[in-house]
Amino acid sequence: MKEYETIFKRAQRFIYRSARPVELARWRYHFEDGTRGEVLKALAAFQNADGGFGHALEADSMNPNSCPVQVWTACEILREIGFEDSSHPVVKGILRYLDSGAEFSIEKNQWLNAVSSNNSYPHAAWWDYNENQELKYNPTANLAGFILRFADAESGLYRKAEEITKQAYDWFRQSVPTGDGAAAACLIRLYEYLEETGAALVDMREFADKLKEEVNADICREPNRWGTEYVCHPSTLITGRESMFYKGNEELVRKECELIAEEQLEDGSYIVPWLWYNDYVEYPLAANWWKSVMIIEKMRFLREFQTGVFDN
Repeated sequence: MKEYETIFKRAQRFIYRSARPVELARWRYHFEDGTRGEVLKALAAFQNADGGFGHALEADSMNPNSCPVQVWTACEILREIGFEDSSHPVVKGILRYLDSGAEFSIEKNQWLNAVSSNNSYPHAAWWDYNENQELKYNPTANLAGFILRFADAESGLYRKAEEITKQAYDWFRQSVPTGDGAAAACLIRLYEYLEETGAALVDMREFADKLKEEVNADICREPNRWGTEYVCHPSTLITGRESMFYKGNEELVRKECELIAEEQLEDGSYIVPWLWYNDYVEYPLAANWWKSVMIIEKMRFLREFQTGVFDN
């Protein structure tokens, strides 16, 4: 246990030295005496007047304008802290943005993954905008689930989310395995929102079976690649022992816990295993922001699967 105490202290020092306020608030919420209010206050700084999010909340795109992926990031942070107040201004703002039709493809009935304004600001190559982008319901499936959870069930936005959910499910059941871990994460979240709301829109048993098939295909089963390549880790899709994806992947989860301990750098952070693949000089700044995000994810994963580690 002493080994894990050292890992935690190193991680904590890095967070307090280098994290943005939003990651510091998230860290304090999970591991200290921080509150949801602190997270919400820091998160709201990234929200625009139209209710959407920008300003590099997702650190690989420094576009200050609202875009669906940045909204997805905000939704994930709200879920992470167990936020459930649909009347809160942050949530109402998100719903207002999603209802506006901004950055939404009517043809594909999906929110865009990359938006045109990205190209005017520093960003990773995968956030380049092009008119023929393949969406795979990332982040649309996640955003539809958020709407089902928080929007008025009598609203047009809610009906839109119902339609998108059915379409996403039909696409997914015919496309497994998609080979896209990010899309899988969005579909998993949609499944969870459907479970929680009881919205009877799809065959949940088949949805679960298809998700298990997808997850087992997406997880990289070569641990030597996890720390140096941008591949799908077990922790990307398996968040706890209660996860329906844990069974059969226990050994991979154990191995990832070992590597989290072994691969921590002296400063408490971890190597960011991707580059931007372009000439923007801002990548090191974004990578430093990502380190705090990665630390939070890895420490939460350790605490979940290593009993007694980092208890408050």
